[in-house]
Amino acid sequence: MKIYIVGGAVRDQLLGLPVKDHDYVVVGTTPDEMLAAGFRPVGKDFPVFLHPRTQEEYALARTERKSGRGYKGFSVYAAPDVTLEDDLARRDLTINAIAEDEDGELIDPYGGQADLERRTLRHVGPAFVEDPVRILRLARFAARFGFAVAPETMALCRDMVALGEVDHLVPERVWQEVAKGLMEDQPSSLFLVLRECGALARLMPELDVLFGVPQPAKWHPEIDTGDHVMRVLDYAAAQGWPLDTRFAALCHDLGKGSTPPEEWPRHLGHEGAGVSLVESLCERIKAPNDCRELAIMVCREHGLVHRAQELRASTVLELLTRCDALRKPARFARMLDACVADARGRPTFEAVAYPQADHLLACRDAAAQVDAGAVATAASDKAKIPDAVRQARLAAVKKVLQEAGAPYDQQDN
Repeated sequence: MKIYIVGGAVRDQLLGLPVKDHDYVVVGTTPDEMLAAGFRPVGKDFPVFLHPRTQEEYALARTERKSGRGYKGFSVYAAPDVTLEDDLARRDLTINAIAEDEDGELIDPYGGQADLERRTLRHVGPAFVEDPVRILRLARFAARFGFAVAPETMALCRDMVALGEVDHLVPERVWQEVAKGLMEDQPSSLFLVLRECGALARLMPELDVLFGVPQPAKWHPEIDTGDHVMRVLDYAAAQGWPLDTRFAALCHDLGKGSTPPEEWPRHLGHEGAGVSLVESLCERIKAPNDCRELAIMVCREHGLVHRAQELRASTVLELLTRCDALRKPARFARMLDACVADARGRPTFEAVAYPQADHLLACRDAAAQVDAGAVATAASDKAKIPDAVRQARLAAVKKVLQEAGAPYDQQDN
């Protein structure tokens, strides 16, 4: 029995990154021998065991053979005669196919160390095409490390897309990889890699069609809507914002993809037009409710938020009500963060002031300070309580506008 550390732990150590988890492969043994040594079996599809003391995973060396469509269509062979090189050969990328033995010696039969130095993502062998999830993982690693994809690997990905392999991915797995990619340092790279190989058009066509759609140069020096969305997403990532904010940044301009070309570069009403597109995308990839709700809100409201300081008090209160801002202030703040990213995700706009966010937060705080219970108690006609509460909140918002020096008519007077 020989034990090796494999995969991400070796890769990250060579890159000088923190090693979070260790994966081990065991060569020259059987499940019975692992059980006799005190290991506990946990693998369903192939032999994986938990160490009796550390609870880390130890997998028997194995090979895999394609037996059907999609990422589940595999038959697995695990036996003492499977070598370490055999096991490493089934892995996706050369940088993930490096092993380290118990003496600290590296085993690198497929050139992973050289590709780390070249900052290149390259497939190990032709078996790469057998698992469409590898396209998503490839794109995610591009987002994590900023590495380029080897031309021959990109060609294989295009072939896989053309053969319909990505069409067999289950939505939950697509979301799992997309969510991980969104949380990387440069998430735009994930979507750009998917677009280059054609997978984005299959998995997220609402996003793919944005590339090549022009916007007014006055407000968008980058012109291209797809480029803008990628910049917005990377800005959100640079701030360390959470998953739902990043996903909302990704989806905020989907409506521009439905603008008739004869109306370009203007996109009047794209906010409302995008809501159904966000809904259909979220349904297809099974995005969780928090991401779905914030993405819809940002898509629907971002144009109004950008004009926040021009809005009448009644319009501000309606915005706060639609967003449920009084009951869910943290979510409302994240919605404003996504709007900040939208405003700054443009060349030369990266540091532009965005007072709209503080303005709306001040309005929200003022409305929230209204004691609805006291207003209800003071009301002589109980049927008019909702309107009385609304009027009290409206007065609070008006006061904020007055203190901000808003024009008289903007205060709904």
